[in-house]
Amino acid sequence: MIETHPFGIFSPPKARYLLLGSFTAVKKEDSYDWFYGSKRNQFWPMIEEVYGIKLLNKRSRQSLFTKLSIAIADMIYQCERKDSNSLDSNLINLVFNTKGLNKLFKNNPLQEVFFSSKFVEKQFRKNFKDLVIKYSNVKFITLPSPSPRYAAMSRVEKIKKYKEIFPKK
Repeated sequence: MIETHPFGIFSPPKARYLLLGSFTAVKKEDSYDWFYGSKRNQFWPMIEEVYGIKLLNKRSRQSLFTKLSIAIADMIYQCERKDSNSLDSNLINLVFNTKGLNKLFKNNPLQEVFFSSKFVEKQFRKNFKDLVIKYSNVKFITLPSPSPRYAAMSRVEKIKKYKEIFPKK
């Protein structure tokens, strides 16, 4: 079954940073209403620790990212899943969000792009070579994956790395 990305691109005015992921997780609960919102994903709890605040809903997350000048998007617009899980390796028949990402880069003074995983970085560099070349002034940084499946680093180590990389308040 073909899935279309449900969230689009979030971009505050004149975004200086972009958090770039692959595609949304399988929606298993109603509370999953925005990027990285599945209960298993560690992203928002880690961001809460990075900034010392509670992010209880989509609005509070968007407010923080607006203050920090961080856009958020996924590079895949449509795809299918080999299995009914959220692993990037099971995403097939990919349709990339070329139009949306080109517009985002063109309309914002991006300084840094944070890839949510090595998979995202690899796919972006392969499928968006023109953006990498055209915006050579942008710094591309790969974050430790917020997925609990990524066990090469502990949650504490991931938070420390995020504190080093993410913009200060």
